[in-house]
Amino acid sequence: MLGTPATALKRLLFILALFWVTPAAAQIDIAEIDRRAGALMTQYEMTGLAVAIVENGETTFAKGYGETLRDSGEFVTEDTVFRWASLSKGVAANTLLSLVEDDKLSLADSAEALAPSLDLPGPDSQTVNLTHLLSHQTGIVRNAYDNRIEAGHPAKSTRRALSGVNLLCAPGTCHTYQNVAYDAAAEIIEGQTGLPYKSVLKTRIFDPLEMDTASVTLEGLVRNKNWARPHGRYGKAISQVKPTYYRVPAAAGVNSSVRDLAKWMTAQFPESAQIPAERLSAMQAPVVETRSEQNFLNRRYSDMKNAHYGLGWRVYDYHGRKVVGHRGGVQGYRALVLFDPEQQAGIAMMWNSPHSRPIGLQLEFLDQLYGLPRRDWLRLNEGS
Repeated sequence: MLGTPATALKRLLFILALFWVTPAAAQIDIAEIDRRAGALMTQYEMTGLAVAIVENGETTFAKGYGETLRDSGEFVTEDTVFRWASLSKGVAANTLLSLVEDDKLSLADSAEALAPSLDLPGPDSQTVNLTHLLSHQTGIVRNAYDNRIEAGHPAKSTRRALSGVNLLCAPGTCHTYQNVAYDAAAEIIEGQTGLPYKSVLKTRIFDPLEMDTASVTLEGLVRNKNWARPHGRYGKAISQVKPTYYRVPAAAGVNSSVRDLAKWMTAQFPESAQIPAERLSAMQAPVVETRSEQNFLNRRYSDMKNAHYGLGWRVYDYHGRKVVGHRGGVQGYRALVLFDPEQQAGIAMMWNSPHSRPIGLQLEFLDQLYGLPRRDWLRLNEGS
C-alpha cells in the first residue's frame, strides 16, 4: 500500500534529505573579473596588479596587469613576485600550530616564556599565551613600536622595550593589532626547531605546497628576475625596497607570485587535505571581535559584517556566509586574500602601489560567488 498522503509526503521529504547537499557556488564570470581588473588599471594611481581566482579548490584564473616598474615596458604576469605584507601572519600561525601538533608546545603556553626577547608590560604579562599572541590579544597599544622597526631597530631589542608601552586592556580581553609582538612567533619557531625561520617555512609550507616563488627575505624578493618594484601614492617609483618589515618576518616577511599565493589560499580549504582540518578550524574560528576593522568596513564595504580575528586570519560574515581572509600593506605594496572555505572559492590580489581601491574587487567576486546583484565596489562609476 502507498499509505496516506501525509505518509507519502514524509517519505518524499526523507528521500530528498538523503540527497541534500550544500548549494553549489555560482560560477564566477571570469571575463567580467578580467574586464573589471583591466578597468581598475586605467586609474592613474595603479602601476601593477596580479589577480588569481580559485573555484571548487582549483585555480581557474591567474593574470597580471600593468607594469613591474612604471614606464619600463616590463609587464606583470601571474609569476611576478610581490610582497605579502601582513598576509604573512597566517603562515606564522600555521607553522606554530604545526609545532603544537608535534607536541613541542601548547597554545596555552606563555609567549614570554617561549620567546626570551618578548617583555610585555603589566603584572599579568606571563598570562599572555600563544592564542593571545596569534590573535593580537596582548593588551598593549595597537601597532606598538612599529615606528622603531621602521627606523631600523632590530626586532628583538624592540620587543624587549615593549615593557614600557601602555596597556589598553587586560591580556586576552581585547584586540590590538601588532607586528613587533606578533613576530615573537618567528622567535618561538626558531627556538623550538633550532633552525632559521626561513628554513622552517621552506620545509613545512613552501616546498610541500610547491610554492616555487615563495620566500621570506628581501634577498628572496630582489633575486627573482620577475619582481614588482614599489611605487608611491602618485605613481612615482620608490628607488629601494624598504627592508624594515623583513626584520619581523612572521608579521610581514613573505613574498611570492599570485599563482603561489593562490596555492596558499587553496590549502586553507578543509577538502584540500593539505593542512590538517583541526589546524584549519583553529585558525579560522573567530576568537576576538575587531571593532576598528568593522568601523573601517562600515565606511567603505558595509556588507562585510561581524568582523573577528582568528589565529593569523580575519573572519567575517558576508550575507550569512562565513568568509576568511587578510589584507596587508608595506611601503609600495598591498595584498589581500578572501575566501569561502566551505565553497572552496576565493580571490587573491597583489599590487605595487599603496592604494585601497583594489579592495573592492574582492566584494565584486563575492557578489558573483553568491549570486548577488553586481555592484560597483571598485568605485569606477561604470554602473555595475
